[in-house]
Amino acid sequence: MNDHGRTADPLGQTLCRLMGEATWKSMLAEAFERRHPIGATLLRQAEPGTHVLALLSGVAKVTRRERTGDVRLLAFRGPGELLGEVAVLDDGARSASVQAISDCTVAVLAKAAFLRFVTDRDLFPVMVRYAIGRLRESDLARGGGDIVARLAGALATLADVSVGPANPAGPAGPAGRRAELALTRDELAQHLGVSRNTVTAGLAELGPHQVHAGRKSIVIGDLSALRRVADGARD
Repeated sequence: MNDHGRTADPLGQTLCRLMGEATWKSMLAEAFERRHPIGATLLRQAEPGTHVLALLSGVAKVTRRERTGDVRLLAFRGPGELLGEVAVLDDGARSASVQAISDCTVAVLAKAAFLRFVTDRDLFPVMVRYAIGRLRESDLARGGGDIVARLAGALATLADVSVGPANPAGPAGPAGRRAELALTRDELAQHLGVSRNTVTAGLAELGPHQVHAGRKSIVIGDLSALRRVADGARD
């Protein structure tokens, strides 16, 4: 049996974990790396699916502009995730845009090479499990519970992914890691399934824990402190 042939609950698992690290690395061998700064557009809605992106580091948000003109936040993606695969698999236009909310590094894989790889490795069942997991995660993010705990947990998880493992000698010094995410209050409200005012109130409660909300970004001055808030609220 291939390393991707085992059954697994797709919820919370990256595509790298679902297909197996050896298979993931084999796929990356056919790609080339590209870096994107915070705020950059990685993929654009309505463009043809000419390639996929494997996210190696950083965090990206997936958004869709509706016919009404409203922009809807669909999901967040971190390392080990694949971006743009739907348009490639169904040979259609991209249904959403992807934007970096932290500095990102991606591996670019052409459509023909990706389809050949998926076919040769019999990965279509894995892609289905991956899609199901992403849908379930989106539903769970909008579940109920204390908004401050949910907000702290969401921000800490996204920031953890964006800055990587703790480094005492890093730019935040001994007080903890610092992270900046290109997120708005409206996007956080969409992600959590609450109102913008609720998110604003939650961010105000997180202010003493070095969480600062600008017009288009959230700055976390001490990620370790935010993680303690999230963990403590769940105790």
